[in-house]
Amino acid sequence: MIHYTCDCCKRPLDPENELRYVVRLEVYAALDQVDDSVDEDRDHLQEIQDILEHLDEAEDACIGEDIYQSKRLDLCSECRRRFLENPLGLLPKHQFDFSEN
Repeated sequence: MIHYTCDCCKRPLDPENELRYVVRLEVYAALDQVDDSVDEDRDHLQEIQDILEHLDEAEDACIGEDIYQSKRLDLCSECRRRFLENPLGLLPKHQFDFSEN
């Protein structure tokens, strides 16, 4: 039997009694168009997809973690809720608490 653990709170997850959520993250370098003379009929999204598909096969050392990374996380329901509320993990803006005078 496969055992799952929440990657955020490290709590063991029981697949028979609770839901397990999977988060997949991909971070890759943006390939901005530099040359204005490039053919506008090109499918840039398809070109990026082709590059990403061939990253695993690439032996070139210049294609590294600074170009492409992917992560897979397992989350419990509570950590999923917190992740969706603040997916970038930003600190909340300072809020003032005023007394009721």
